[in-house]
Amino acid sequence: MTHSLTIRFAWEPGADEALGLPFYATAGAAGADLRANLAPTDRAEGLTLLPMQRVAVPTGLRLAIPAGFEVQLRPRSGLALAEGVTLLNSPGTIDSDYRGPLGVLMVNLGTQVFTVAHGLRIAQMVVAPVVRATFALAGALGDTGRGAGGFGSTGRG
Repeated sequence: MTHSLTIRFAWEPGADEALGLPFYATAGAAGADLRANLAPTDRAEGLTLLPMQRVAVPTGLRLAIPAGFEVQLRPRSGLALAEGVTLLNSPGTIDSDYRGPLGVLMVNLGTQVFTVAHGLRIAQMVVAPVVRATFALAGALGDTGRGAGGFGSTGRG
């Protein structure tokens, strides 16, 4: 079942509006593609990312997310595999009350210099519902089969 929700956007001053809003590349895509929308002075050369360098790449957008939802920013698998470029703080969360510029925190984990070209699809944007919990201190916690077992405690394979 497909649900519809409207995320409203506004352009940042100087943004290249011809790049358009985020879009779903296929009918079954869970994430909408976001493009790098560089400052006019950076558009010709792009943003250079040296190995292990990180940068906040502008999208030229601000957004309004309805209350009760968040937007998650996730890497694009093709960039990660082919170039070693991924997102920091992944998935990044954008809260419904944030109205600042939408930037994508990218890092080059590859061994070669990577250039973020103007208009390059740099991330996926997934809209998700938010459940807010109540936090309470308990005198004791119930037992489980796993108990305190952590990393790798459930075995391999």
